[in-house]
Amino acid sequence: MIETKKDNLLIVGGGIGGLAAALGAAKAGVSSVVFEQASKFGEVGAGIQLGPNAMKALDYFGLLNEIDKVAVYPKRLVLKDIYTGKELSVLDLGDSFKKRYGYSYTVLHRSDLQKILHVACLKTGSIELLNNQSIQEVNETANRVTIKNQHGKLFSGKALIGADGLKSNIRKVFSDDEPICSEYVAYRGTIPTSEIENANMEDVIMWIGPNLHLVQYPVRRKELYNLVVVFKSYNYKADSDDWGTPEEMEKRFAGCHPLAHHALQFIQRQIRWPMYDRLPIDNWTKGNITLLGDAAHPMLQYLAQGGCQALEDAAYLAEMLETQAGNYHDVFQAYQEKRIPRTAQVQTSARLWGEIIHAIDPIPILLRDAIFEQRTPKDYEIVDFLYASKGIKSKLYN
Repeated sequence: MIETKKDNLLIVGGGIGGLAAALGAAKAGVSSVVFEQASKFGEVGAGIQLGPNAMKALDYFGLLNEIDKVAVYPKRLVLKDIYTGKELSVLDLGDSFKKRYGYSYTVLHRSDLQKILHVACLKTGSIELLNNQSIQEVNETANRVTIKNQHGKLFSGKALIGADGLKSNIRKVFSDDEPICSEYVAYRGTIPTSEIENANMEDVIMWIGPNLHLVQYPVRRKELYNLVVVFKSYNYKADSDDWGTPEEMEKRFAGCHPLAHHALQFIQRQIRWPMYDRLPIDNWTKGNITLLGDAAHPMLQYLAQGGCQALEDAAYLAEMLETQAGNYHDVFQAYQEKRIPRTAQVQTSARLWGEIIHAIDPIPILLRDAIFEQRTPKDYEIVDFLYASKGIKSKLYN
């Protein structure tokens, strides 16, 4: 049996990108159905950093007031040497930053952002949200796209957006590539700030060292403190979970600064996140099918842009649906023409920044630190390509 209304837009994936895409479609007067694999809409993880580019997209969706209720607006981004504790570089996030880019740098809990998007979708009245839906197959005919779930049930609509993440099934329509393991793993944790002594509640801090780093910042109105530990495993084994273990984490962070080492006791060790990305592809649209977010451009997290780029995608798509309603083929083609160069640049830059912060040889480390020391906190040129309007060619971002 084929279900859903004739003109529905089908969206596979109910994460940040998928829900934002549904909101964008609703803003353009398009009804949609979101298919989420999990049993409920929610995020596994901890904090998320949102640059001004993401905040502009959320403003476009009318969500800044809700974000403000749970957000923290840090004063600085700080890079520290994980062994000496020395500040290597600082980015001032105060008034001059906001004046330059139009929005604040914002941190919050991922589940808070997911909830805000979910509630906003429910309020539209034009978005149907379905759980326990693992979409296995996609077929397109002249004017219809049909998908099949894990139980063989068919759903049909006018167009399809694949927002089903790193391991996207919809991406297989365009590419047979596979996720690339960086051989790094992440462990995360959030704890009540009341349980931490002398925690820095004003900054996002990244402690960096050879093949490892630690990130710290407050979330949820400074009620929780977010911690992320990342390191390259020296025991990497393809197709195995027996690498990047908590035991290896303890060995790798031995000897680091006491404040950084203290954070390890608050890390949750039950869940390990191996870190993957993919190479950029030069096409993610076919007929009335396109990709969005990590399904289109999965990236390593070193620029904190994975969720931000998904929100940008959704805002662009919404803008184009408003101006070119009805013709999904043209909308999707125009969307990818703008988004592929932008997201490819961010993907490759994220890889490069991973190499920079994780440098292991003494000479590259000395050169890196010398360049960092020459910067002033209000030298924003290094992040202009991420946050400045001139880097985002769209009516929405100009």
